[in-house]
Amino acid sequence: MAVTAVYVQTDVFMVCLTHALSTEREEVMGLLIGEIDERKILHISAAIVLQRSDKQPDRVEISPEQLTFAATEAERLTYELNRPMRVVGWYHSHPHITVWPSHVDVRTQATYQMMDEGFIGLIFSAFNEDKNTKLDRMQLTCFQSINQSPEGEPPQYMRLGVPVHVIPKETLSRPCLERLWNLPQILTQEEDEAYSKTTTIGNLDLITKLHNCAVYVQSLCHVTEVMIGPLNQTLENKHYKNLQKIQQLEQQKQDLKEELTKQNELTEV
Repeated sequence: MAVTAVYVQTDVFMVCLTHALSTEREEVMGLLIGEIDERKILHISAAIVLQRSDKQPDRVEISPEQLTFAATEAERLTYELNRPMRVVGWYHSHPHITVWPSHVDVRTQATYQMMDEGFIGLIFSAFNEDKNTKLDRMQLTCFQSINQSPEGEPPQYMRLGVPVHVIPKETLSRPCLERLWNLPQILTQEEDEAYSKTTTIGNLDLITKLHNCAVYVQSLCHVTEVMIGPLNQTLENKHYKNLQKIQQLEQQKQDLKEELTKQNELTEV
């Protein structure tokens, strides 16, 4: 069952993009939760940021435990949103490289589609400079895998592009807000575990230990600089806009009350 189109809400897009921009040295990834309708259109309502057990510049992996956790989270969102949610796809970043999926991505996607033929993949290409404007640009693509080999022959998987649309949404859903708030913590845990592994290595000289400690501190400072500070500012701006919206609604409420009072007085006369 090929998906005809994918609709991503802006708050989910914000979570995925923020995660993709958290590092330009390695790829990051997560899972997508949503539902598919009778027209085979996939609606993505939430994203799950996954912690990496191993940092690689050109590939990412999902463990069975992470898939189980995502399925549990989808079940929780089913009750919270009162809609049938399930894990419908995955996303990952391509820092400094093309947005198109690699042959590894295509094979990985084919594996997921063996479990769910409606499963999709999103790729966020970041930290790429536009040759004309000299500005960094971000690209997004959605894909599935299709086997081009005749029946009985070894599979030859190719990319099947799927139209993807970002749907405007004024509010920030609670699941997406939780993902954004937990993202710096997940990135910090990755650095903690990476540094802890170096402390278990025996026969390290003092210079190497100091170097590992300095790299760890630098990594934590990077998380603070590119994630925590901008994220706090974004949420503060969102809070300020919400307060302005509340004031506008209160004023509209007061105006409607006054209008209703005038109409009642005219009716009595």
